[in-house]
Amino acid sequence: MTEKNTYQSQANELSNKLWAIANDLRGNMDSSKFKNYILGIIFYRYLSERTESYMNDLLKNDGITYEEAYADEKFRPTVEKWSVNSLGYIMKPQYLYRNLIDKINKRSFSVEDFEKAISELTGSTMGQESEPDFTGLFNDMKLQDPDLGDAVSERTELISKVMSRIADIDFMLNESQFDVLGTAYMILIGLFASDAGKKGGEFFTPTGPSKLCAILATIGLDEAKTVGDCTCGSASMLLEVKKHLSSGKVGHFYGQENNASTYNLARMNMLMHDIEYQRFDIYKGDTLKNDCYGDVKMTVQVCNPPYSLKWSADKSFEEDPRYSGAGKLAPKSHADFGFLEHMIYHMDPDDGRIAVLLPHGVLFRGGAEEVIRKYIVKDLNKLDAVIGLPANLFHGTSIPVCLLVLKSKRNGNSGNILFIDASKEFTPGKNQNTLEDKHIEKIVNAYKERKDIDKFCHVALMEVQHPLDLGHLFVDIPAGIETAIVCIKGVAAENDLAVDLVRGVRAPAVVIMHVLAVLVVIMQVRPVVEQLYNFVVDAGKKIS
Repeated sequence: MTEKNTYQSQANELSNKLWAIANDLRGNMDSSKFKNYILGIIFYRYLSERTESYMNDLLKNDGITYEEAYADEKFRPTVEKWSVNSLGYIMKPQYLYRNLIDKINKRSFSVEDFEKAISELTGSTMGQESEPDFTGLFNDMKLQDPDLGDAVSERTELISKVMSRIADIDFMLNESQFDVLGTAYMILIGLFASDAGKKGGEFFTPTGPSKLCAILATIGLDEAKTVGDCTCGSASMLLEVKKHLSSGKVGHFYGQENNASTYNLARMNMLMHDIEYQRFDIYKGDTLKNDCYGDVKMTVQVCNPPYSLKWSADKSFEEDPRYSGAGKLAPKSHADFGFLEHMIYHMDPDDGRIAVLLPHGVLFRGGAEEVIRKYIVKDLNKLDAVIGLPANLFHGTSIPVCLLVLKSKRNGNSGNILFIDASKEFTPGKNQNTLEDKHIEKIVNAYKERKDIDKFCHVALMEVQHPLDLGHLFVDIPAGIETAIVCIKGVAAENDLAVDLVRGVRAPAVVIMHVLAVLVVIMQVRPVVEQLYNFVVDAGKKIS
């Protein structure tokens, strides 16, 4: 069975079981709360199985089980020290998931047993190096919530059903790269995001775009000293990067997330993928307001920030070293460049890479954004490629987005920027389009080869004389419609502006070549190209 089919089979099986669990909870609570209990219990089961696996491996030469070792008062302190130092927590044998399930089957379990188990697990991290990674992890799983039942017996009955069903899920942690927690999260979001208007898809980037970002950001890398995501959501993109490093080695992961529930999910996800607590720092907070990274510089950064987020743009941020370089702040109505500038500030100066998903507006909006855009493209010369992606790839929004690739050292490509129009590279779906491996491979190959491909990609030279430079030339690519907008100096091209452009250069043909080349190859919109060509030619005649 192929990897794709295996993944789909696993996802379908997981979806069926999650649906059964949700049916147990249905009628008791708002379905938007389902995921808090389901994901929390999945994570607890993982910690239990991780404990047993670790302890059994350590004790196999001693010929005793974890339960036997823990019962020995002389041996217990050593076992606890091993556990807290290596795993970051202690789970007593009586609270192992299989033992709780055994109590459920014997009808001797109480939801209060589970409460105590969680309390003691998190309590074991107090004062330890792992404390920040475990504090509040289970806060969203409120086991005394009246929605579960007013009486202890009612809550016990409901939680017992959920725990028993989760016991039947095959995690397959050793046999595959299957992202149980992340996949479960997206399935639950897909099933219940419409409930009461609540949405959560913005906290998880679908596999296709996530994989594309990770591949483009890691080309040629064996390992990465540091990997970061400043709006990390469930940490799916951080984990994806590791898969595409040839050695799979990452020194340290960094992430920041403002949503409390998703911040907890990100930490759970890292631990469930065997990322030791010593090797990651996920921070809770607003990235734009509070930079938790300090002076850390990143080898690889990936990001799918909330699109066109409103922020304060307070004048005090003009002194923030992340935003001060361009001399303008991202506007209050669109914080997109704020996130990008944050990432650029944290790029490793020797070999830093960024792959970020942003709305098309960053390519053409005027005002302060034009100033910032010009600063990034012309002054810093870090923008390496612009890739237009299909519409409707993400849950919660149908807009097409672009993927920007930035590099701190562009070497032989410092005189050009690669444009790729991948707006038609998708498999249509009923509710959402999919970027599959064949589409990703086509895009990645075009990026690597960096050659013009008719109606797909174009290498745009930056050697255009004043006043036309690439900082003024960006293309909006609305996927699915045959329309192009050339944004020069932040306004739509008009005859008068075309006259000014032609006057400003020695050879009008150079301007026409650069403008039309990008349009012809990227946009596939002959009528618009012909119209633009005609008025630029007419403008040339006026001054000849």
